[in-house]
Formats: sequence, C-alpha cells, structure tokens
Amino acid sequence: MRKIAIALVTASALLAGPALDAKTRLTPEQELAKLLDGRVAGTPRSCIPQHESRDVRVIDGTALVFGWGNTIWVNVPRNAKDVDSDDVLVTRNYGGQFCNLDIVQTLDRSSHMFNGLISLGEFVPYRRIKAAK
Repeated sequence: MRKIAIALVTASALLAGPALDAKTRLTPEQELAKLLDGRVAGTPRSCIPQHESRDVRVIDGTALVFGWGNTIWVNVPRNAKDVDSDDVLVTRNYGGQFCNLDIVQTLDRSSHMFNGLISLGEFVPYRRIKAAK
C-alpha cells in the first residue's frame, strides 16, 4: 500500500510540474509589453543602422525587437504570425541597414532547411523614460 501511495504522489508531482510552468509563461503580447514597460514610442523609421540591430529578440507570432539599452526598435512584420523563436533568421543586406522592404529568410533550427520568409515592417523606436527626481 505504501508503494502505491508513493507512486501516486510521484505521478501527481510529475504531472503538476508542466502545469505550474504553463501558468508562469507570458503570452507573446505580454512579453512584448514587459519589454516596452517604462519606454515611450518614437516616430517610426523605414530603416535602422546595422549596428543598432546586433541584438535581436524574437517574440513569437508578434514582433522582432532589435537593440538594447536606452533605445530598442520594434518591428512588426507584415506576416507577424510567421515569426517563431525556434527559427534561425538569415538576413542579407548590402547597405549597412535593415529596412522595411527587406525580406528575412527563416531556417528550421534543427534541420537547417528553408522554413519561410518574413517581410519587415517599419521600425518603431522605444526609448526609456527618465525617472523624475
């Protein structure tokens, strides 16, 4: 009887683990809102310099977030539903900038096979708001 009780407790703990993780996971919209918290949107631009886009964060089905620090750039692609953090982004640019007309190729992370294309939109800068003293 004791072995059955231990098995039941163990099984319930194993089944409850993923349920607890699911509760703490943010939706893509919540993840983007958290990144933008304390920031104010600026005037959208059609291009950003490559040096401001070294760090890219992919928000599944929502947006690409470029940059770090005081200013980050949010790009909502025309086909945002195809944005997936499990994909590898492949870019080819020739002018030292990323622009809203650029197409980003996606590859499957495990097989490295062509997966799709993402058509970039405008780049919206979000700058940190300085705290009042």
